[in-house]
Amino acid sequence: MMLIALILSWIVAFEHLFIMILEMFFSTTSTAQNAFELKPEFLNQKEAKSLMANQGLYNGFIGVGLMVVLLILSGAALKSMLLLFTGFVFIAAVFGSLTAAKKIILVQGLPALLAFIAIALAL
Repeated sequence: MMLIALILSWIVAFEHLFIMILEMFFSTTSTAQNAFELKPEFLNQKEAKSLMANQGLYNGFIGVGLMVVLLILSGAALKSMLLLFTGFVFIAAVFGSLTAAKKIILVQGLPALLAFIAIALAL
């Protein structure tokens, strides 16, 4: 179970780095339009680009934070921090699914929830 918990945590970390790149550098692409269910007219606005970049930065912090935790910590500290980060991601996904796009709960929330459960059971 420990290996599954670690793999799922890495998946959550990489997913957030991907989201960061998409939001910060490719927010006007068709991939971003589909991923975020936003219209090109909105995404091409200067203000929207700025908001997306800011949101991307926060997603990057989550991804990098998870990676640092996975690479540096061990034992109880590793478990505590992984539970904290994956819990944050799941809560953010619930909020996002209620306020932005329903699919966020599956795309971001499900991997985080599975990681959270595996961590709680394994480490």
